[in-house]
This record gives sequence, C-alpha cells and structure tokens, in this order.
Amino acid sequence: MEVLAPAGSKETFKAALAGGADAIYLGGKLFGARRFAQNFSDDELKSAVDTAHGRGVRVYVTVNTLIKERELSLASSYLDLLDRIGADAVIVQDRGLAQLARERYGLDVHASTQMGIHSPEDALWAQKQGITRAILSRELTLPEIARIATSTTIGLEVFVHGALCYAFSGQCLFSSILGGRSGNRGMCAQPCRKRYTLGLQSGYLLSTADLFSIEALPRLLEIGVEAVKIEGRLRSPVYVYLATKIYKAAVQRAEKGEEVLMTPREREMLSVAFNRGFSPGYMLTTEVMQRSYPDSRGLLLGRARSEGRRVRVRGELEEGDGITFYRGDEKVGGFEVRSPIVEGDVKILPSPYRLELGDYTAYKTKDREFAAIEATINKVPFPASHVLRREVSLHPQEVQRKPRPGELSFYVSSIPALKEVLPYAQRVYFDLGPHTDEALAECRSSSVECVVNLPRITPNIPAVPDAPLMVNSPGQSMVFPERMVYGSYFMNMFNSLNHPELYQYTLSVELSRDDMWDLARHYRGRLEVMVFGRLELMITRDPTLPEGTLVDERGARFPVIRDHQGYAHILNSADLFLLDHLDELERMGMDSYGIDLRNRPPDLCSIVARAYAKRDLRQKEKIKRRVGGITAGHFLRGVQ
Repeated sequence: MEVLAPAGSKETFKAALAGGADAIYLGGKLFGARRFAQNFSDDELKSAVDTAHGRGVRVYVTVNTLIKERELSLASSYLDLLDRIGADAVIVQDRGLAQLARERYGLDVHASTQMGIHSPEDALWAQKQGITRAILSRELTLPEIARIATSTTIGLEVFVHGALCYAFSGQCLFSSILGGRSGNRGMCAQPCRKRYTLGLQSGYLLSTADLFSIEALPRLLEIGVEAVKIEGRLRSPVYVYLATKIYKAAVQRAEKGEEVLMTPREREMLSVAFNRGFSPGYMLTTEVMQRSYPDSRGLLLGRARSEGRRVRVRGELEEGDGITFYRGDEKVGGFEVRSPIVEGDVKILPSPYRLELGDYTAYKTKDREFAAIEATINKVPFPASHVLRREVSLHPQEVQRKPRPGELSFYVSSIPALKEVLPYAQRVYFDLGPHTDEALAECRSSSVECVVNLPRITPNIPAVPDAPLMVNSPGQSMVFPERMVYGSYFMNMFNSLNHPELYQYTLSVELSRDDMWDLARHYRGRLEVMVFGRLELMITRDPTLPEGTLVDERGARFPVIRDHQGYAHILNSADLFLLDHLDELERMGMDSYGIDLRNRPPDLCSIVARAYAKRDLRQKEKIKRRVGGITAGHFLRGVQ
C-alpha cells in the first residue's frame, strides 16, 4: 500500500523523501488547490520529478482546480509540460481537463477528492472515463469504502492524516460566496475556522479536528486500498518528515500482520509538529469536531503559572523544547526552554522576558529533536534542472447560440409551493422524498415537466420514480442511462470541455457574466443559469450541527437545514437575484433559468414566480425586504 506524502515547497519535498514516501504529490504555480503554498516553478517541477525518480519515488502533480474557458490553452500547455517532464500522474478536479489530459497527452489521471467521488457509481464513472485512481471523499466510512472497492477495479486512495474539511470537498462555496476566494480555485479563506453562534452554542462551530487514523490502516489494506494519503502541503518540513516516516513504518507493520500503533514518543512529536486536536475521522467515528480553537497549538501541557521572569509548569519538558502560552484564544508569548529547574513533577523555566503574573494554558510547540530532523532533511539533494514550456493552442470550435427567452425551472420541496409556481413553470425540480409521487401527478395535470432532484450525497442510490432526473454527481446519471438527465450546479461546470452527455447542465454559480459568455460561445448543449435562491454554501456529514440559524461575527445569518438522510446544508444569508440580468442571459442563448424556492413559504414562492415570469422589476424591493437581502452573487465579480 503506497504512502503518499505532501510537498508544498522544495524543503517539504526533501522531507517527504527523507521520511520514506513511496510517492509525493505537489503543485506547480498554476491550477493547484493550494495556491497559498510556495509550490514549484517549471524548472523545480522537473528537478522534483528527476530527483524522486532517481530514488524510485513517484510524483503526482496537482492540477486540481476548476478551469475557466479562457484558461484552457494555458492549462493545455501546462499538461504538455507535465507530460514532457515525466510526471507519473496528474490529480484533477475538472472533468473536462481530465479528459484532455488522457486523450491529448496520455497522462495517468487521478480524480481529486475535489471531484467528489463518494459512491460505487461515482467510482465506476471515473473508471469508464479512463481515470486510473479515485481519491475518495474524506467523509466515507470504512464499510462505504469497502463497498466501492468491491464494485470497481479503479485504484482507490484514502486520506489518513491531516486537515479535515467541514464540508464535502468540491462542494463548498462558503469562502467563494462570502469573499470571492474560491476553494475550487485553490483560494479558500477557511471561514470554517471562524467563530459562529447557533442558538445557545457559540465558538468555532465548524472547525474540525485533524485526521489521525493510523489504526484504520490494517482494514484499508484488507479492503484493497491502493494508497494512503497525508494532507499538508501548507505544513512544515518537520511535520511532513514525521508523518511520512510514522505512517510508512505503520503500513509496513500492517503488511506483515503486526500491530500498527505508534509509540507514545512518536505521537508526542507529531502532536508538537501540528495539532489542532485529532480524530480518526468518519472512517471510525462521527466525532470529528474540535470547537475550542481552530489553529495548531502543539501538545497541551496544562496550566502554567507566571512569576514574572520564571514560569512554573508540569509536563515533559527538556532543554531545547519550545513552549507557548495562551489566555483563552490569545497567544501571549513563548520561548525555548533553557536551564529548567526541576522540583518534583514541576519545571521552573527561566523566561527571557517578563510575563504578566497569573495563570496560562501552556503548550509544547517545539521538540528538542526537531533540529536533528531538519539537518537530516537538508542533506537530501535537490539539483537544478531546466525545461522550456511550449505554447499549446486549444480553441474549442465556436458555436452560434441564438438569443432565446429562457424557460423557467423551479426548485420546490413541498406540494403547496409546487401549486404556487405551476402556472409560471416550464419545469419543476422536486426533491426526492415522501411527496415525490404527488408532485409528479400535480405536474402531469398541469402539463409541466417534473424532474426528480436526487439527493446531493448518495452512498446508496435510492429507488426513484420513472421520471426525468436532476443529478449532483457524475455517477448518479450512470444508474439511469435511459432517463433524461439534468446536471445541477454542483456538477461544477466551468468550461466547454464538459461533453453534453447529459440533457442539460446548470452552470457553476462561481462563473461571472464574462465567464458565461466565454463558455456559451463554445458549448453546443443545453445550459441553465441559477437566477434566484439561497445558494448552498456547504453540505456536511457532521451529526452535531443542529438546524437553525448560524450567525457569523458580522451578524450575517445562514440557515441550517437537515435533509432526510441526515446531512446538514448551510445556505447563504442572502438570495441570489438576477431578474435584472435576464436580458443579457437571453443574449447569451441560455436555455433555462433556475429559481430555487425550496423550504420557502408558498406565498413567497408565488411572488417570486410571478415576478420572474412577468419580468417585473418593480417587485425587487419587495422581494428583498421579504427574504432579508439579495445579491448578484458572482455574476458581476467572479472568483479568483
């Protein structure tokens, strides 16, 4: 079983090699989901591949962001470079780019966790596309992983250590909608690490602990998982070295049938290197949250008492260790331990500065052995290389989309709401549930098409009435090949390379008007644009988040709704409102306009439906007051 280590810089690349990684994943300066990492220039990418191959280590390059239409030629040039330098695989989120990488360059493609592979159907879809490995969603349980493994022959990769996203990867719009920094473009601002209130709860309500699932390795090996992955392209060389070395040794023990648990000293050093609390993750538990603080604080020592220039603290501390002090959320200081005085189980630490008298919480944030580890890492060579990028032109054929009055397609979740929108609808998307058959009958009696909207997450595909379908992941459509299938905006359609295998796609809500124009000029299939509704910012498996209203530090209010499967959906605080831009969308030749009125009162559904049907902008202020706020979303500004 392959141990796959992260590298966000030359130093962490060398750390992964020194730690014994079987393979390393890293990103260049373009199209990587960790744009805040140092990353690798073209020449450094070649050096990394050559150096790794010289040691028998594979290199996978991340090209795992969504690609805009105008970026396709640049992305194609980048794939050409990766092919020429001998990258062992590319890790890709964008479905169209995955096809380009395979068909034009013959590259091995690994489906990024951002692609949302979470079911046997998704994995089978990836396999049929020629993708050689699926990096599974971190929300899956061990039985769910096993079910995927027995349903397909595609290679499977599973995260076992590092940061956990609160939302399903590739399905989070929180950072994007709030500040224009898209996680799907490598720019996540981590709003999940901020403070919120929900009812009587307050704190870091969306902040997860770090994944630490070494005890799952024997079962993953038994299931047939091909690779286990360590997250951490933004972390230190010492962290990468320790995590790689510890997991490599554990995998080797598991392969011999031996116990895999690490020593207390190994756990201590890994905790000091980076620690915001640990959880074995959804593979083994539903307890994945750490709501006390969102950052790494090292190893908790306990209470410390300042006596000015001396600090008393209990815990294992020796010369050369580092200690940091907190009061609540506030970091108030820290220093390297020098000449500690031992009094029983208490250490008296001379402080290089005067620390205000009183009690603090102390954490060990540096280990005396880290200097030796850094010296080991620095011995790994990284010789210079040089490569020239070739300019590759990729121009999808232009199509003539005729201006047209778009159809009105309404998302509703109740029969009373359905009855209000039917007089104005060409199409209704009705959530699969106990009232689906009744909704189908109501639509038939009004000669309106009713499309059954499948659940966002489907580890098991439920029984579905005989009707057209709205799907939220590629694998869902494979179960019903004879149906007319629509793709939701969660399919993340960013460019025209997505072939029209579905009857209609909804464009990503992260596209601007300019992005839409670019895409529409090159895509022949049917397109829908979302023009009204509370966009879903997150879907999470966290069972502890109650329904209600999540309130951030600015006072913005985000509804939280649970579906019948138990997943929580966090919605935007303001409604998307593009009624005043329908004329431009018509000129683009868009076929349909999506209006999301789920979980809204019937009278509001009637007001919104009538306003959009009549193009009545006089209703704008009334709707704004009624829903509490409206926004044009990314239509005017786009994402980074």
